[in-house]
Amino acid sequence: MKSWSIGVIGLVALAAIVAGTYGSRELMLGIGIAASAAVGIGWPHFLAVPAKKTLASVIGIAGAGSAAAAYFAAAPGFLDWAPAFIALGVIAVFIIQLVRGTGQAQRLESTLGCSAGVLLNCMGAGWIAAARFNGVKEMVLVAGLSAAAALLAGIIRWPDRIVAPLGIAVAGLIGPLAGLVFSDIAVLPAALVGVVLGSVLVSFRRMTTLRRGRLNVAAVLGMGVAPVWAVGALAYFIDKLLIY
Repeated sequence: MKSWSIGVIGLVALAAIVAGTYGSRELMLGIGIAASAAVGIGWPHFLAVPAKKTLASVIGIAGAGSAAAAYFAAAPGFLDWAPAFIALGVIAVFIIQLVRGTGQAQRLESTLGCSAGVLLNCMGAGWIAAARFNGVKEMVLVAGLSAAAALLAGIIRWPDRIVAPLGIAVAGLIGPLAGLVFSDIAVLPAALVGVVLGSVLVSFRRMTTLRRGRLNVAAVLGMGVAPVWAVGALAYFIDKLLIY
């Protein structure tokens, strides 16, 4: 599959996540579990590491557990259980590599890469926390529009040295504009959300352009959903720290 399809899948996932935050809590939990499963399945394929099925299970279960914990946790500690699931997932990744034995191929790359996948997948619970948080709910929409702007810039087939600053700048501009149009969010927090989310998303685009070889459907799915799902924690904390 073409690398630009990662951006398209990211846009679809982002639309589903933002729409889910305005629906029922059960719907958001379902979207969270589906996103966690997509990241879990696709991340090992994107890394092209051995033991894909086992590592996919660990990454997916850790992310789904973190999402479920954010759904059931009492306010205001929506993400209190996320570090525990991150720790359990990373430990499971290390155990898998130990079981594989000494001398197996890509043990270091698999350990580091899949531990990062666990972290990213568990951070996605921030979207559920943001949906439950009693701050400015429109912050989810502002974050979503900023992220969409960065993803659209990333689809452009220009060199990274042009796309990266363009994506950050566009996301940083869309954030305040969306804040003024759809809510009473101040310009500075909205701009900060746009710049932070844009920086993260264009960084993932760079990871895609650096990867050699063809991408299968699972790899494209995982890489498309992973950054969009992970930035939920950033949107939640910015909302909580700077706005509420």
